[in-house]
Amino acid sequence: MFKKIVLVIALALPMSLFAQKFGTVNVDEVIAAMPETTEMQNKLQEASKQYETEFQKLQDEVQKLYTDFQTIQNDPNTPETIKERRMQEIQERAQKVEQFRQTATQDLQRQQEQLLTPITARFNDAVKSVGQEGSFTFVFPSEPALIIYQGADVVDVTPQVKAKLGIK
Repeated sequence: MFKKIVLVIALALPMSLFAQKFGTVNVDEVIAAMPETTEMQNKLQEASKQYETEFQKLQDEVQKLYTDFQTIQNDPNTPETIKERRMQEIQERAQKVEQFRQTATQDLQRQQEQLLTPITARFNDAVKSVGQEGSFTFVFPSEPALIIYQGADVVDVTPQVKAKLGIK
């Protein structure tokens, strides 16, 4: 009998030492609720509108050049060299417009990364703080694509993270 009790204690003790507490947090929900995210989106929309306005101006210039070219192309008195030069000018402008579009896209992506960095850092700090305060071993993202199974003893710490960030 004594051996059985010792065996049960010997088996139960390591399991209790390795008892772990897991939590999940809805990353998208928390980051979307942060006021910094709204500010970031507003700044990006403003920059995007400025790029769109400039892009439209450039496209209008190319369209005007093309319209002018169509006028001289039907004129039999216009020399071929002038027609070729105008066509080359249209192609060069169109390439510049495409370059501008690519540069604008890259710049907006760079701006988004720069603006998102402090937001994710603040989020990560809040998750770490909640994890330490709640004695969690791990806190995982709760997005459905990442979790295959979640037991009943896993705690959703999203409300605590929101509270730590001052979000309702």
